[in-house]
Amino acid sequence: MNLVLLSTYIMSILTLLLTPGPVVALVTGTATRYGYRRAFATVVGTNLASFVLILFAALMLIGVLSLEPLYLHVLGIMGSIFIGYMAIQSLLTVSDSDGETITASSAGGIVQGFLTGISNPKDILFFVSLFPQFIAITSDFNTSILTLSIIWGIFDFSILSLYILLVKKWLPEKHKKRMEIVSSLFLLLVAIGGAIYNVYAVFG
Repeated sequence: MNLVLLSTYIMSILTLLLTPGPVVALVTGTATRYGYRRAFATVVGTNLASFVLILFAALMLIGVLSLEPLYLHVLGIMGSIFIGYMAIQSLLTVSDSDGETITASSAGGIVQGFLTGISNPKDILFFVSLFPQFIAITSDFNTSILTLSIIWGIFDFSILSLYILLVKKWLPEKHKKRMEIVSSLFLLLVAIGGAIYNVYAVFG
């Protein structure tokens, strides 16, 4: 096993996962409003999305799939629209101070986590462009894919779980609604930025 390449991969996914993005914003917002159970269900959904993206990356590497850069940007636009819609719905739900209004787009959960993860422009770019560079950690393709997938799953679940625990254990109750609003606004900014970048790439 190429330990240097493996260490580089671990550092790369740590940087990616620790950097705030749509998934972190969704998970922390869900933990703040709906608690541990729904937040961890959301993490399961985002993990499933990651494994689907890994599968697509593997299929591209063996030549089964071919994805043009244009399609990546179109996917980025679609993902940004979805994330923006979700952020707006979440902000509208936050306005109900009693928490009585729960919509599918703002309540997190496995499906919401999966849809956010699979449409996350940051994850799409990572798995399509950067992930294949680490396939040489072993001399066997299948072993490399399995190893990279397991490592991603462990770190992804662990770091997102840490975010949940930080929000639930150490965030004062009086600041939780503010945290949810900040998470939703961050999602909205990511969506706007992603849409502008990808639209410019396509039409600029």
